[in-house]
Amino acid sequence: METITAVVTAINDFVWGPPMLVLILGTGLFLQLRLKLMPIRRIGTGFLMVWRGRRPADGAAGEISPYAALMTALAATVGIGNIAGVATAIALGGPGALFWMWMTALVGMATKYAEVLLAVHFRETDDHGEQVGGPMYAIKNGLGKRWRWLGTAFAVFGGLAGFGIGNMVQSNSIAEVMSSSFGVSPWTSGVVMTVLTGFVLLGGVKRIGAVAEKLVPFMCVGYVVVSLTVLGLYAEQIPAAFALIFHHAFNPTAATGGFAGAAVMMAMRYGVARGIFSNEAGLGTAGIAQAAGRSRHAAESGLVGMMGTFIDTLIVCTMTGLVLIVTGAWNSGLKGAVLSSSAFETALPGFGAHFLAVAIVVFAYTTILGWAYYGEKCWAYLVGTSAEKPYRLVWTAFVLVGAVTHLDFVWLVSDTLNAFMAFPNLVSLVLLAPVVRKVTQEYFERQGVPAGFVGRAAESAR
Repeated sequence: METITAVVTAINDFVWGPPMLVLILGTGLFLQLRLKLMPIRRIGTGFLMVWRGRRPADGAAGEISPYAALMTALAATVGIGNIAGVATAIALGGPGALFWMWMTALVGMATKYAEVLLAVHFRETDDHGEQVGGPMYAIKNGLGKRWRWLGTAFAVFGGLAGFGIGNMVQSNSIAEVMSSSFGVSPWTSGVVMTVLTGFVLLGGVKRIGAVAEKLVPFMCVGYVVVSLTVLGLYAEQIPAAFALIFHHAFNPTAATGGFAGAAVMMAMRYGVARGIFSNEAGLGTAGIAQAAGRSRHAAESGLVGMMGTFIDTLIVCTMTGLVLIVTGAWNSGLKGAVLSSSAFETALPGFGAHFLAVAIVVFAYTTILGWAYYGEKCWAYLVGTSAEKPYRLVWTAFVLVGAVTHLDFVWLVSDTLNAFMAFPNLVSLVLLAPVVRKVTQEYFERQGVPAGFVGRAAESAR
């Protein structure tokens, strides 16, 4: 087993090394430039689309509202990565890692926009009459038979990775938090999660969307409010925190307290890697959820979808990072969720640690639901819709397995499979970039906006 672990570790270090990080950032930057920075310049339009998407247009194809589709995607992305992932990035790369998370999000908005646009533009109707899409369909229908193997590879890696990173890792995190914070046994947590997961999944995407559009806004708003409360208590430290972030993004971080110090490359590596882990821009998963959303135009779905990256990283992750820095917990020598818990408890004694425990539980549970849908559509693509119900039963059972099992190796394998998912998706995004630009230009011209994608945000949200 040690040999297998060593081999997988070596593969993981390679696939998540500089080449992959450059490929992910490079693809996002390429798409931003190809779209003339439209995703960044249209953030206001994106929020308007999200608001309007609560009531989709009559006659639009899809199973759920664009808002519910975004919440389903956010359910999978806003998870322990926003708490433990940010803490790990700063603990290993220093405060400058947060800057590189921001950069990853800004270019990642273009990546996520393109992923969702292509997923909707090339989506199909399955045997149940439901709209389905994602990188596998974009590759099959956009690139043709020669590239179909690439879509199959994405579906295989996605279908397998979900059981780890989207299922067992999440249920294990919930079980650990419930045990350490509230004394609940892992078996009890596992059984409760299994029952709740099974109940939701049996209702399909409509029930997942209904649960997500209630839980996700609640958990995001609640987390931001408590984080802002902490920042209010440490308001005088905020300017220094931003100065520290920008300084250490381009200068080495010296050893201090329990922090061993970090080079600029470490800040960049961990900031980019954990940013991707959190917002999933480049993995292609969001398009699977957004393809089920009712939409009049693929570009509108893209505008809604790209806001997932903005909300996940530029809002939620930023809150975590600032709390870690202003409280001084970042250089305590702790890592992961324990570091975040220490920061909140320092600011809000008797409340902070318990609040974070509840946040982790809700974040992780919604991730289980979101990834369940991703995996289901990957397997349905591979073997047909007949696999959906058996898949849901197996997925539900693995929730219990994850809650009561030690998962270091599972985490390692899942992280590696995520990289294997990203590669087919990123290749297809580059090859289909002309389609992204063409569909985007047609949409904005139809809205009366010049071809350069300029004009007031409200004009494209009419």
